[in-house]
Amino acid sequence: MLRNTIDRPPAAVVAVAVVVAEDDTTAREPAAGYGLRVRGIREERRRRRVGISRPRRGTTSERSGGDMAGAPELHGLAVGLIIAVVTAPVGVSGAVFLLPVQLSVFGVPSPAVTPTNLLFNVVAGPGALLRYRRAGLLNSPLARRLVIGTLPGVVIGAVVRVFAVPGPAVFRLLVAGLLMPLGLWLIVRTFRPARPAAPAAEPSRRTVTGLALVVGIIGGIYGIGGGSLLGPVLVGRGMPVSRVAPAALAATFATSVAGAAVFALLSLTGSGDVAPDWPLGLACGVGGLIGGYLGARLQPRLPETALRLLLGALAAVFGALYAVQSLR
Repeated sequence: MLRNTIDRPPAAVVAVAVVVAEDDTTAREPAAGYGLRVRGIREERRRRRVGISRPRRGTTSERSGGDMAGAPELHGLAVGLIIAVVTAPVGVSGAVFLLPVQLSVFGVPSPAVTPTNLLFNVVAGPGALLRYRRAGLLNSPLARRLVIGTLPGVVIGAVVRVFAVPGPAVFRLLVAGLLMPLGLWLIVRTFRPARPAAPAAEPSRRTVTGLALVVGIIGGIYGIGGGSLLGPVLVGRGMPVSRVAPAALAATFATSVAGAAVFALLSLTGSGDVAPDWPLGLACGVGGLIGGYLGARLQPRLPETALRLLLGALAAVFGALYAVQSLR
């Protein structure tokens, strides 16, 4: 039968559809959502009359969700600066601590949050590295081994991130399971050091390279440089923070450059939000650049005990936060 899907069309929009069906019930089904389409057309015409433009999807201001007043880039700069000042003295870029802020506060979508975090590392890294280079602490075998291990890992991780896309819950559980016990162990070990008769043996070169490869894969998947994972493990194996910090930051910077380049290439072929949030990533990075230089400058003035406690506290606290988030 023939049935008109709109009995009383709006005055501003006249739309008639003809549906051929066996009975009245079947004929009404295609017309169920037609009123919403008409209202959508009327709303669009009203916007044009009053000069209101339709908001663009995916912008930084829209993703912020109104949680933070003002420009998100200014808040990103402040957050990046504060995080880098605290983390640079212990060889951590701060990307692992910036990740939940980008997800929860700034609302950066997945997987774009990964290259955005890597972009933060690329911009922020030279601040601390410049200071460590002036002190002659970058040209070390440990730094070279970490870079050699993490570079291929971050490429593998970036490909996995785009095409397999492990969920954030897996990442939170992984980081919580690693950082929280490591941090608590570092704190206990600092207050109750091992006996001098049985000093902790440093890991072999093969072990360091293998660890760096695994950390590089994790960093490529989740957009962290890896210093937050490498630092506690190496320091826990007996290496001094003053030696580990420059090497871990050098590996973080190298892997972040490679990871950001891989994501840029994958964004040309992949679908979805693969490209980074450039304004927010650059703003956080500039803050991290300043904070990293200041933090690296503070390191020689801090005793080894304070640095180990700081690294352990950061690992334990953020491991606990990730654990709580994964259980929600």
